[in-house]
Amino acid sequence: EATLDLAERRRIRSAIRELQRQELERDEEMLASKRFRPERSSHQQDNKENWPQSRRLEEEQQAALATLSEQLEDITSVEELTKLLRAAGEYEERKLIRAAIRKLRAEEIE
Repeated sequence: EATLDLAERRRIRSAIRELQRQELERDEEMLASKRFRPERSSHQQDNKENWPQSRRLEEEQQAALATLSEQLEDITSVEELTKLLRAAGEYEERKLIRAAIRKLRAEEIE
């Protein structure tokens, strides 16, 4: 907009289009590299040395979540659940607690 020379304007517009095209190509390359990453299971096969330990930790976490789920069924107060939610650190724990809160609120509405 600062220049009145039409030829210069064309060069500027074509340079802008070229930069936009390069940016799109970079974005597409980034998406493609994310889209075709190896799955977690194949990574575990590559890292067989740590697999038993990670498997054991995963089983322990599942057991802890099952215990928490049972405890949440006994709680009938949204306030208690909210306190637990604030104290919880793991995503899965927080997810279970939020589900319990939604369930209690739905029961209160009914």
